[in-house]
Amino acid sequence: MNWKLLLITIIVTLLGIVAYEAMPYQETIDKGDTVVLLHGLGRTTRSMRKMEKQLLRKGFRVINVAYPSTRVPIETLATQYLGQAITTQCCQPDRKIHFVTHSLGGIVLEYYLKTHSLPNLGRVVMLCPPNQGSEIADRFRNNFLYRLFVGPAGQQLGTAPDSLPNSLGVVNFELGVITGDRTLNPWTSILIPGADDGKVAITRAKVIGMKDFLVVHKTHTFIMRDREVIDQAIFFINNGLFKKDRANNT
Repeated sequence: MNWKLLLITIIVTLLGIVAYEAMPYQETIDKGDTVVLLHGLGRTTRSMRKMEKQLLRKGFRVINVAYPSTRVPIETLATQYLGQAITTQCCQPDRKIHFVTHSLGGIVLEYYLKTHSLPNLGRVVMLCPPNQGSEIADRFRNNFLYRLFVGPAGQQLGTAPDSLPNSLGVVNFELGVITGDRTLNPWTSILIPGADDGKVAITRAKVIGMKDFLVVHKTHTFIMRDREVIDQAIFFINNGLFKKDRANNT
């Protein structure tokens, strides 16, 4: 085989791979229920991109919502940014709207659902949600650098009974929670009683009314990119519970 034929073969092969990878997105983007993704505090839609790709491959229509998590309070994030995305992009009443959230995104969604009606709401999966707040927010709420970094929403995530997360009460929708027990920052974990993911205690990820709860050996920062976690999230959306063969369920 001469070099020209070899080059053509390589190009054709690469084009075939690209076409194969693109096909699932083109064929499935408008066929299934909608899944809305909400990233965490200080993150962007890019952090949920792997989740987005897998959901598209499984036939869901995906809306990966961008919102300024460190610039405005949770109430504004919920009513303006999430609300606008639902109003303008979820316009098919015959399709269920499911949600997968990370960290702060779960609280934004809970606040929205407490204050708005969503008749075609499907199932919800929250990854590492501070449903009962976080000791990190308690410890650093008066620290200038912390307040500068996390903004108004980050300062609302305390553990006091009257904090915004704790004021939301019982959930009345089908919710599955996945949280981690591995940390990248032992310094913050010292401030958190019991096992944690580096930012949220396992026990504080729980909320009354949830349907299922799963603990995985992952960190708060990267849990949304883990293939096992993505598979579990999709399984819950389809079945209303997590896979029964999981190793560590609390």
